[in-house]
Amino acid sequence: MKTLDYLHLNEAKVANVVSALNQLLADFQVHYTNLRGMHWNIKGHGFFVLHEKFESMYDDTAEKVDEIAERLLMLGSAPENKFSEYLKIAKIKEVSNISCGSEAVDHILETYGYLIGEERKVIELANEAGDDATADLMTGYLKEQEKMVWMLVAFSTKSCEK
Repeated sequence: MKTLDYLHLNEAKVANVVSALNQLLADFQVHYTNLRGMHWNIKGHGFFVLHEKFESMYDDTAEKVDEIAERLLMLGSAPENKFSEYLKIAKIKEVSNISCGSEAVDHILETYGYLIGEERKVIELANEAGDDATADLMTGYLKEQEKMVWMLVAFSTKSCEK
């Protein structure tokens, strides 16, 4: 028997979920690498805060990469592990030499906006396939990322309104 038989999931129905998770895996891998670069290269007034925050963010992203890859295995697929393959399908593009805090935060907000949209699509596909575990995984990501977006927007606000 296949793992999906024990999970009471139909391979044909989860095929779209697997495809979407593979896309998300590639995007998270590029996001992780971008965060590492920002962590290493950040300079200026917000250095101490952002250097530490970017490290926390890439640690969290590494954990999500592992969870997505393991979920793909649970769904009977083999996750890609070559960065050259990730770059072929990732919609998030590599960035380099970002040392300005506001530029880094803007890039991260744009990335989260994209990831949140993709995760919502995965939830829809997972619900159609009866894959509650994948939908739940993505819902957890949304909860964390929506809070992070709120915090980054608050951090990047130029002045306080009275």
